[in-house]
Amino acid sequence: MHRRAFVMTSLMSGFTLAVPRAEAAPIHTDTAGLRAGEVRIPVRDGALPGYAAQPDTPGPHPTILVIEEIFGVHEYIKDVCRRLAKQGYLAVAPELYARLADLSRMHDVRRIISDVILKAPDATLLDDLDHAAAWASSHGGDARRLGVMGFCRGGRDTWLYAEHNPDLRAAVAFYGPVAGETSPIQPKTPLDLASQLKCPLLGLYGGRDDSIDPRDVQQAAARAREAGQTVEIRIFPDAGHGFHADYRPSYHPTDAQEAWAMALAWFRKYGV
Repeated sequence: MHRRAFVMTSLMSGFTLAVPRAEAAPIHTDTAGLRAGEVRIPVRDGALPGYAAQPDTPGPHPTILVIEEIFGVHEYIKDVCRRLAKQGYLAVAPELYARLADLSRMHDVRRIISDVILKAPDATLLDDLDHAAAWASSHGGDARRLGVMGFCRGGRDTWLYAEHNPDLRAAVAFYGPVAGETSPIQPKTPLDLASQLKCPLLGLYGGRDDSIDPRDVQQAAARAREAGQTVEIRIFPDAGHGFHADYRPSYHPTDAQEAWAMALAWFRKYGV
């Protein structure tokens, strides 16, 4: 890839403009005892803006790559990083769509999908995540204790990255689709590559999520298990898509809290 000017050179402030806000106040995690803020992550063709948080104590710290929803690295994703840092992790979320659009200005979900998400090559995404992991290992993270967590489209990308990087110890995918349309730049689905899964994966899904067929998820899990890998799928019957996103009307507090506890336990169990 050639060096280029990225559309986004810094992260958006506040929350995405593309979805309605929940009536209740979203969770806010403070930075007491943390080092947290915007960072620059070198990649093959420039530098991605990102957000990182880690304990303000000597490392190296176990590391978790946090993969955004389709809406960018906004305040919800930043807060997820701070929540993980409070648990002892270095958490870093690269803005993976910085080359394509300024997500801070986009209001229309359909335009985000058509003009940004479907134009983002999977090969570039995986390479950017590799660079984010390398950045973390040189900024206080422990490369031997590496995990990945993603939400919505980021859950789909969590599956893909766990099928790509043999250095991962564990992965947690929140309501990540595993099937769907392919294209020359997005040639394989997580379901297609499930037999190549390289670390234990926990999938957290909503039973009322009309956008994801649970049969596809279970099929992906079965293919990975047949190949000798560990996969656990938990479906929360009363939850819909985005049930962990506390800034959206889809938020389901009880299930979100249980899913978060399961995610932390999963990382601990498998050495992150």
